[in-house]
Amino acid sequence: MLDLKFVRENQEAVAQAMKNRHASWDASRFSELDEARRAAITEEEALQAERNATSKSIGQMMAAGEKDKAEAAKERVREINDQLAAVSAKREAADSELHDILLRTPNMPADTTPVGDDENDNPEVRRWGTPRDFEAEGIQMKPHWDLGADLHMLEPERAVKLAASRFVLLRGQAARLERAIINFMADTHTSRGYTEWWCPAMANADTLTGTGQLPKSEDDLFKTREGLYLIPTAEVPVTNIYRDVILDEKDFPVKMTAYTPCFRREAGSYGKDVRGLNRLHQFDKVEIVQLSLPQNSYEALDGMVAHVESIVKSLGLPYRILRLCGGDMSFTSALTYDFEVYSEAQKRWLEVSSVSNF
Repeated sequence: MLDLKFVRENQEAVAQAMKNRHASWDASRFSELDEARRAAITEEEALQAERNATSKSIGQMMAAGEKDKAEAAKERVREINDQLAAVSAKREAADSELHDILLRTPNMPADTTPVGDDENDNPEVRRWGTPRDFEAEGIQMKPHWDLGADLHMLEPERAVKLAASRFVLLRGQAARLERAIINFMADTHTSRGYTEWWCPAMANADTLTGTGQLPKSEDDLFKTREGLYLIPTAEVPVTNIYRDVILDEKDFPVKMTAYTPCFRREAGSYGKDVRGLNRLHQFDKVEIVQLSLPQNSYEALDGMVAHVESIVKSLGLPYRILRLCGGDMSFTSALTYDFEVYSEAQKRWLEVSSVSNF
């Protein structure tokens, strides 16, 4: 989350950034709480200093036989403790609300992040290859849900029987293809210096807070009765492997990759096209993550874009790369590139990868 001191010293820039991201930001409430917190800290320190001095004087008074003065000093210490409790309660309340505000405040967009409202405002950076025009060749394309059913490779009805809608059951060659692509991607990334990890498919609240899914996106997560969450992306456990770990400058960059199943409620996608493999509650993903020094982070981002680009190109898929505008970026991102491939059967571009600096 954004640093409190940074927000305090850059309130105009933060307000403009939140406007560009279409995020709610109450600057006056932040200032009010910040001032209340700092005033409470000042008062706490003054009361603590008085208490320490008064407590020290009690022994001196007793040694000098000034019992009445000592008793008065003891009473003053009790009064100070009561005052401290009240002031500390005010500071803790301000701290708590400030912390919650900052947890719900998205990242500052990079200078190169376009200003825009939604996906229609995402500029294209470049593209490779030309989508094949099957209609011009007289070939009638089938969407994958029909083709998969015809080939007995995609079994949506049985997936509903086993779980619910928006889960998938792959059979035969489709299951083998899924496994092969996972291995291909993981092996490619490890050959480029990424260390492979095998991660839990569940995470605790601290872990999801560490990558910004909580508290903002809790409605999009599956939660167990034990308080654990099914991970929405391998980014969550992989990034948090080094949470609360101090690294030496020479250890950077830390390059990691992992395959995990991912789970999302897709709470906001009702009414959208959710047929076949589109917007599933469970899907497979191979993630790459780099921990980088801040001054090298955009260089690392460019390197990761190149790594993803080589994967898509090696599969022979014509693609385009978009730079996401502020209104379409994820909560934690400062700059994001989306990779899209064109589906001739669905007549639309489909996102296949997203690479962000966050």
